[in-house]
Amino acid sequence: MEFLFAHSGLAIGLLGAGLAACMACAGSAIGTGIAGEAGAGLITEEPEKFGKAMVLQVIPGTQGLYGLVVFFVAIMQMGLLDGTALNLSFVDGCRYFAACMPIAIGGLVSAMGQGKVAASSVNLLAKNPDHWAKGMILCIIVEFYAILSLLASMMMLLFI
Repeated sequence: MEFLFAHSGLAIGLLGAGLAACMACAGSAIGTGIAGEAGAGLITEEPEKFGKAMVLQVIPGTQGLYGLVVFFVAIMQMGLLDGTALNLSFVDGCRYFAACMPIAIGGLVSAMGQGKVAASSVNLLAKNPDHWAKGMILCIIVEFYAILSLLASMMMLLFI
């Protein structure tokens, strides 16, 4: 048992980093998919609105990027890129795991919610194109919480 405790820090830290990237990207895939379905419906009727529909679809994809940033910062700080990660203690591994969880969970949930708002904004674009910017603002409000999740993870990573 002591061997596992002494040598599991890297595994736990990598699990956290992997979940940050994986869960945030999964949320972005779901969110962009939801918005893309709505956009495809609009584009079949009004192909000239493709550009605006695409912008609304892309917005929920930012959480995946945030998760990937946290992943890279975490593996760099854990020493995976310079070969010092083998000395990572169990406690430090748990710290890295905990630091990655805000963007993992926040990114997953906010991207799915943002995809729903973006899909509704595509409907707004279909019915009243002059109010398209209002739909983008609604999407950006959800983005704020993804940014808070990113900030929480980054602050925790920087102070480990």
